[in-house]
Formats: sequence, structure tokens, C-alpha cells
Amino acid sequence: MASSLSTSPLVLFSSLLLILPFSSFAHHPPSPNITYHGGPILTGNLNLALIWYGRFGRVSKNAVRNFIKSLNYNAGANIQPQVSSWWKVVECYQEAAAKPVLPINVKVVKQVTDASYSIGKVITADFFKPLIEKATGGDPNIIPIIFTARDVSLHNFCIQSCSGHGVTLGNLANTSFFTPKLNSNADNKLYIWVGNPENECPGTCAWPFHKADSGPVGMVLNPPNGNIGADSMVVSFAQAFAEAVTNPFKTGFFEDALRNPIEIATACKGIFGSGALPGHAGKVLIDPANGGGFNAHGSRGKKFLVPAIWDFKTKTCWTLM
Repeated sequence: MASSLSTSPLVLFSSLLLILPFSSFAHHPPSPNITYHGGPILTGNLNLALIWYGRFGRVSKNAVRNFIKSLNYNAGANIQPQVSSWWKVVECYQEAAAKPVLPINVKVVKQVTDASYSIGKVITADFFKPLIEKATGGDPNIIPIIFTARDVSLHNFCIQSCSGHGVTLGNLANTSFFTPKLNSNADNKLYIWVGNPENECPGTCAWPFHKADSGPVGMVLNPPNGNIGADSMVVSFAQAFAEAVTNPFKTGFFEDALRNPIEIATACKGIFGSGALPGHAGKVLIDPANGGGFNAHGSRGKKFLVPAIWDFKTKTCWTLM
């Protein structure tokens, strides 16, 4: 694929490599046992409808949209690492499900802005149904992605997760992992939600762009796109999207733990590069132009910090660096 970016080898030297000092306390979370449970996974062409619930600035919207474009973008061999390489690991889960490993092409086909907070500023997942219907028009082939603004308080946001995926059931939107009989029929529609933690819980959901509320005091990175909320939402979206693709109806890839099922991104929470330690993201690059920490090049010269995901082949957390 032709690239609109320079393919000069000097690109590799335009970023500073940040390597954490040696520590004898390596980051080795308990190894999960993620297995395939026989249900459907997402393949082929994925059409997304972005729902901007609340007031969002241009930087936030552009960061998310550019990240989505980067999933299938090849910037050239001399510009490494790339967001698309991360996405290929997600695509490889088709092999583990005994399916042909084909490109999963992602495209934004619709965007809806609800700057009037039509369902309020204090909401639960049950309130999502009208937003989903408005964005998809009932089209089962469109996946709605709900981004909530920084002044929206979402039930269990931060406490349980910073983003997630769920399925509509009847008149409600449900995020429970244990809801019975989830499947891909017309009545059960997949959706993804992502919160902006900038106001409510930056110490929980904006790390490593903000000092963590608990745990070891580690290094805080500057956001690569210049906005804590925007870059945190990119990380949270990447996690939720990877898990929605590999476990859309809670019957795909996950660890079958009774109280806390683990999916391919939550298995590697807090890891962004090799050598990650509690409170330290791991090996990353630093953009000399703005000091932003990143580990992936994307489309239009944009840079992103992409979370580690579980590699079913090696049974370890896989990172781009």
C-alpha cells in the first residue's frame, strides 16, 4: 500500500526511546487461561457508528477517528511500530476460532452528536438504547460506539471499568457478563461504550497520562495527541474494541472465571511495552515534537499509545515494543 508519510529511515530516529531502569520486580500478573467457548466472533467488514454523547472538542474526535483509520493503515516498512500491526494480532483470533485469517476492515459509516445530553448527565447502561437506535437506524450491521463526555457520570465507570461492550436485550442495554442466552440474533445488538475520565477519575482511567490513584508512584507520560481525555479514550476504546471483536456475545474468547471473567485486553491491563512494571507503562517512544509517549504510528502521521493484548499463540501479553 502506498504511504502518504515519508519512508526515510530517519523517521526511526525522530523519536526518543524511553527504557525503564532495571528492576528486580518485574510485572508478572497471574497468567490467565483464556480459551475459546465456541460462540461467534466478529469478522469481515465492521461498520461503526460513533455516538458523541455530550460536548467533545475537535482534538478528542480527531484522535479517535484517526486511530480507527489506523487499524487498517500501512505506513510503510520504515515507519515502525504501527497500529495496524497491533490489529493483526486481533485478526489472528480467527485462526484460534478455526476460521480463515482474513483482514477485518473497520470503517466509520455514521456519526451522531448529542450535545444536549438527551438522556441526562448521570446515566446507566440501561439508558443507552435510544442512543443506539438513533445511531444505527435499526441496521444490525452497524456497531454503535458510545463516547461519553468528561462531564457525564456513568454508573460504575472507573469502579469496574473504563470502557466495555454489551448487548441490547429487549428495551435495555446490558453489560453483564453473566446474562444468559446472549447470541447474535436480531434482537441482541452489540454496542461499545467508552468514558472520558478527565474530570471524574483521571487517576484510574487516564493512567499513564495521569498519576495513578493507588499503587507505586511511576512515570507519567505526556499524551501523544496533546489531550489527556482524548488519548485515554483511545486506549480504552482499543481495549473494548479488541474484546468486542473476540468475545462479542460473551461466548467467544475469555477466561471462564466465576466472579471475574477476563478478556484479551483486561488480561494485560497496565502494560504498554516490554519491561512494564506496576506504575510503569514499559518501553515506549517519546515524540520530540511534543514529549508525548507512544508505541504506535498511525495514519496521517499520528501517534498513539496502544495497550497490550493477550496472544493466544504464546499465552503471554503481547506488546508492540
